[in-house]
Amino acid sequence: MPEPSVRQALEAMVADRDWEQFHTTENLIKSISIEAGELLECVQWDIKADPDLIRKELADVLTYCHLLAAKLDLDPDQIILEKLQETKAKYPVEKALGRSTKYDRLQD
Repeated sequence: MPEPSVRQALEAMVADRDWEQFHTTENLIKSISIEAGELLECVQWDIKADPDLIRKELADVLTYCHLLAAKLDLDPDQIILEKLQETKAKYPVEKALGRSTKYDRLQD
């Protein structure tokens, strides 16, 4: 039997615990922000953070992102690819190569 997808595994875990009642769009967005803060704490005082802790906190952020995408009936891969196309247009290689300048300040 094939392994479940991330979405299927998350939906099963949530269903088994009757947690969907708590997963409003607003709560999921808050949870993403909270978990991102915990990820940031990994390097708050030392940039040589524990890689295992970073991995776990990143997994928490991604979990809530996937749950939000499912709630909104969005495909995470698809919305990332769509946004990537917009970003490529804003940051053409010939202007942005090796630079961190915001798109509206890039010059020829």
